[in-house]
Amino acid sequence: MTLPGMDIDAVTRFLTERGVPLRGPLTAELISGGRSNLTFALTDGAARWVLRRPPTAGLTPSAHDMAREYTVTSALWGTAVPVAATVAADLEGTVLGAPFTVVEFVPGLVIRDRDDLVALTGEQIDACVHALVDRLVALHAVDYRAIGLETFGRPDGYVSRQVRLWARQWEQVQTRELPDAARLAAALADFAPPASASIVHGDYRIDNTILDAERPDVVRAVVDWEMSTLGDPLTDVALMCVYREPVFDRVLGVQAAWTSDRLPSADDLAQRYALASGRDLGSWPWYLALANFKIGVIAEGIAYRARQGADAGRDAVAAADATPEFMAAGLRLLRGDRAQATVTPNAKP
Repeated sequence: MTLPGMDIDAVTRFLTERGVPLRGPLTAELISGGRSNLTFALTDGAARWVLRRPPTAGLTPSAHDMAREYTVTSALWGTAVPVAATVAADLEGTVLGAPFTVVEFVPGLVIRDRDDLVALTGEQIDACVHALVDRLVALHAVDYRAIGLETFGRPDGYVSRQVRLWARQWEQVQTRELPDAARLAAALADFAPPASASIVHGDYRIDNTILDAERPDVVRAVVDWEMSTLGDPLTDVALMCVYREPVFDRVLGVQAAWTSDRLPSADDLAQRYALASGRDLGSWPWYLALANFKIGVIAEGIAYRARQGADAGRDAVAAADATPEFMAAGLRLLRGDRAQATVTPNAKP
């Protein structure tokens, strides 16, 4: 069967040339794709690897950066942040017509939709979510200079650049006029909170991790690093919290595990992070508004790519139905239309 975006013979030659020993014919299986990067499981009958590459159509700038993913995971190997070991990368895109990375396969439990939560007790889910927040705290505590990532990004002015970046991406992927998007971009640009600097993942939630199959409170690997950089850690926290909104189901095209009401609330996640990290979540409504804007753009981008022919079978065009809700929610946050308590590490959980 032909897999769009994959040329197994070319990948076989590539791995052989890179000194990866293959004990049999290489085969590939698509395990994730259509909404973001394509992820393939590779095996030679003995060993297993994972290959990730951008979608085949409708790319947006910086949203599918394989070089970024390979650089950060190579540097994080051996730290308190669990990642899959890197194997090889074609960052010029000469083999498949697009850049890709190959990492070791990490066995474990991947929880994507609510059916995946059925086997877990409430206590296991709480422990799992606490572990996920603690791994995010660990990531933000990594001394990026000590692991050679001092040039990985530009933390100064990061949040202001984020607003401009996502506004540009909106202009590229928008499928209709949506005044709230322009209003939210302008309102976000009017204020930029003071920021600290750390490695940020850029897309952190339960389905971008691999959990231990026997101990779901143990994170075996954090994956999907193509949005990572040096920047403000609170952007990671806010995005993780806004992903909890039920309307995010429309973006993913499934009843997502991360939106389930069996998980702790977004406020609980923020409190847990603040207590574990010792960080004040200052200017919290602004960070939440920026997260809503990002997800609104992401939803629109999914629909845009689907119209370009990159839909992987689910109704990706319908993802754009969520965009107006995220843009409106961002505006409400900046206008103070809901209770806005700053979360501090001294707050009671």
